[in-house]
Amino acid sequence: MPGPIQSIERAAAVLRLLARGPGPMAVGEIAAALDLAKPTAHGILRTLLGVGFVEQDPATGRYLLGRALGELGTDHLDVNELRSRAIHRADALASRTGESVRIAVARDAGITVIHHVFRPDNTEQVLAVGEVLPPHATALGKVLLAYDAASNLAALQAFTRRTIVERTALDRAIAEIRRTGWASEVEEYRTGEAGIAAPIRARGGLVVAAIGVTGPMDRLCDNRLQLRTAAVEQVRAAAQAVHRDLRAAQ
Repeated sequence: MPGPIQSIERAAAVLRLLARGPGPMAVGEIAAALDLAKPTAHGILRTLLGVGFVEQDPATGRYLLGRALGELGTDHLDVNELRSRAIHRADALASRTGESVRIAVARDAGITVIHHVFRPDNTEQVLAVGEVLPPHATALGKVLLAYDAASNLAALQAFTRRTIVERTALDRAIAEIRRTGWASEVEEYRTGEAGIAAPIRARGGLVVAAIGVTGPMDRLCDNRLQLRTAAVEQVRAAAQAVHRDLRAAQ
């Protein structure tokens, strides 16, 4: 069995030191307190600063605990920032695919749509922002379900004859999503409708949302009811582009 990872132990020690210290500390003080080389302490602090676990006083250069630590274990996500970083990517995805694009996040109430781009065909459509989707019956929901280790579904409701209602079948679908990096739905939530979704990751790889397209089955699927490869790649590329934008902003 592999042993402990020293860099993580050292980062934890830095956080504990700052938590019980009298106030903001200089890098030299932190290095001396933990018997670390100053460059090593500085590298750890810069990494923790990058993920928001520590902050640096701009006037003194000293370090203190960051606000991101208070978000651990909560359902926190800056939805407005996510939307602002993803809006152009979602618009471009709708234009390329000709289909409706939605971005969703996991909330206590369920999988919630936070952004919706209409199909670019001028047909009558209903804004889906705020809609709560069933995790097991939609591509967006299955993506978020696949990367949420704490998820605990109750009975799986059937919406169509194709809805997954057996837990073993859902577990297989989730395993496939983790392997391939995208999810599908074919008449699982609404008859005649298909969907594709992929995870949006923040810095460090944490999945914070899902982006996907939905549209008529005959446009998104081939004659064997397989999702069209071009559409899958377009959705995955959009998710990766949002990931890059989020990393650059952090």
